[in-house]
Amino acid sequence: MRVLSPSQAENVREALRAAEHRSGLRFAAYLGPAVGPHRHFSERLHAALGEEAARAVLVFVDPAGRALEIVTGPQARWRLPDVECHLTAMRMAHALGGGDLAGGLVTGVGLLADLASRSR
Repeated sequence: MRVLSPSQAENVREALRAAEHRSGLRFAAYLGPAVGPHRHFSERLHAALGEEAARAVLVFVDPAGRALEIVTGPQARWRLPDVECHLTAMRMAHALGGGDLAGGLVTGVGLLADLASRSR
């Protein structure tokens, strides 16, 4: 079963590229089920970014498990404190809960990039 259409997937990829350009941070997204506890799995995905993990932001969404996590590396966290990530997640949850997975990801990544760009 395909979660996003090809055009929706391209919209998400473009949002990630734009966020990186605006903020100077590395952005990544994962849409799918977790293997194990959501937070632990999303932290492992973030760590898999290797050398870029310190300045990276990972947005994890498990639609079936109704889970959303935003993981930031230490350099990214200076510009995106946990409270900002939490507020963004709440805004994303509205779109995601309504079934708009691509829209929720694009909106969330855009908001995070805007916040990170202001504190650049």
